[in-house]
Amino acid sequence: MATSADHPQTPAERLISVTIQSTWALWLVGGLYIAGPALGWILALMAARELYLAPGLAPANRPPQPGLVIQVWLAAMLVMLVVLWIGHSNFNLGAAKTIKSSIGWAKGWALIALFPFAASVLHIRAEYIYRAICKLGLQTLIILPVFIAAPFIGLPDTLWVSPLQILGGAGSEYFAATLYTIEPGAGTPRWQFFAPWSPAAGMIAVVYVVLAAQERHLGWKVTGIIAGLALAVLSQSRLALVAIILIVPVLYMLGRTRSPALWMAAVPAVLLAGLFGPVLIELADQIMSDFRGARADSSRVREALGRIAIERWENEAPWFGHGVVENGPHMVEYMPIGSHHSWYGLLFVKGLVGALALAVPLALSVIVLAAKGVSDALPRTAFGMVLVLVLYSFGENLEILSYLYWPALIVIGLALKAPPSRAH
Repeated sequence: MATSADHPQTPAERLISVTIQSTWALWLVGGLYIAGPALGWILALMAARELYLAPGLAPANRPPQPGLVIQVWLAAMLVMLVVLWIGHSNFNLGAAKTIKSSIGWAKGWALIALFPFAASVLHIRAEYIYRAICKLGLQTLIILPVFIAAPFIGLPDTLWVSPLQILGGAGSEYFAATLYTIEPGAGTPRWQFFAPWSPAAGMIAVVYVVLAAQERHLGWKVTGIIAGLALAVLSQSRLALVAIILIVPVLYMLGRTRSPALWMAAVPAVLLAGLFGPVLIELADQIMSDFRGARADSSRVREALGRIAIERWENEAPWFGHGVVENGPHMVEYMPIGSHHSWYGLLFVKGLVGALALAVPLALSVIVLAAKGVSDALPRTAFGMVLVLVLYSFGENLEILSYLYWPALIVIGLALKAPPSRAH
């Protein structure tokens, strides 16, 4: 019998479920940017307590020790902190900036390791995450008409900016209750919902669609998927639509790699691809050109930010980076150098060492979860979450949005959980 996901039992499950279902309330009061990091550190401390008390328990009751991949994530994100300190020291940025950046690390990069670590130790069932996201989806569908109607009935684009901003130390967009934005040049409305900008809402939509699809109750599943697709479409994020179109078939095929029918169907597909290869390549080039042209100004700024980041990284700080984000020149609208791209951002701020600190655990997670996902649904879902991180590492700064996509990190940690200890 399927486990009911209506009534979470453990404290960790209850915290996770309540936080997910409180997303809209937290957005309204400007508390999302605070709630994510707070939850990550609370769960990590709960996990550390479990491990501390484990030696006094019977072997069968001890929590699982963090597996190799989890340990690599923890070590890599700790390297991020050390590299940050080195970068600040190299450029004499002072104690105040170093402390501020270290707090930023605790609210960003650290969460990418802490959530999987906590999930790998604590008793958390993925069913509760799926159900909570579907319930959040129901809330979203109920209030969605307000967002859609807002720009057409004269409601203000931003309701207010929460005074909680003083606690977060980030930009006002993380604490603003924004109903919509107006696309520059086009003059058309675009929605970001509870994310700080529209492409970030697209990323969260992809996570929610994939996780909601794992819900066992058909009604809740359909509700969660429809809500996630609505967020993806209304955010008008090109990458979100590409990610959904790419990830869903990949996960479907991964679960059927042992099926002879799949391989038999693949043979004619490969032959046709060989025959029509030049045409397909030309079509792909056209699609990429249209993809970039959909928002030419945005693509131009992104590409310029990347070029500046690479040039200054190579010439000024190849190993440990500049330590802090810097705003670019007028040609990129003074946007932060390396923004909209995790790898360019890492190279500029934390150098080659910082980039490797993300690349190594990310690649290891892809390999391990792909192997496990062939025969198990949970690692397959987690593999989808890692694919989201990989895809969006080329369109967003992953650390900035970890306070939003943390359910994906928990699912990754659950899939990487080591087998429980056994009594002898």
